[in-house]
Amino acid sequence: MTADDSFGRLDDDDYPAYTMGRAAEMLGTTQGFLRAIGEARLITPLRSEGGHRRYSRYQLRIAARARELVDHGTPIEAACRIIILEDQLEEAQRLNAEHRRAAEGPELPAA
Repeated sequence: MTADDSFGRLDDDDYPAYTMGRAAEMLGTTQGFLRAIGEARLITPLRSEGGHRRYSRYQLRIAARARELVDHGTPIEAACRIIILEDQLEEAQRLNAEHRRAAEGPELPAA
């Protein structure tokens, strides 16, 4: 891998760039919290060659949403389920919009 390849990954939201310790620090939470949301299958961190958890920016955004819910009194398992359901709803709405556009057919140019 060249330096150019590495720099290109800096903008990749899915690149697992953050260690568990750094991720916890950035979120202002504990490593145990990150383990708990992993056990609840909200996020699945990738593993380094040494077996250490690595998190992407996308995963950190999801973890931050879970922390927000937990900070407002929602049990962690329920917070994870809420986020999963929110994601499923968003995907269903996106698919419905695509189907609606396809059913309407192509737009005719204005005369």
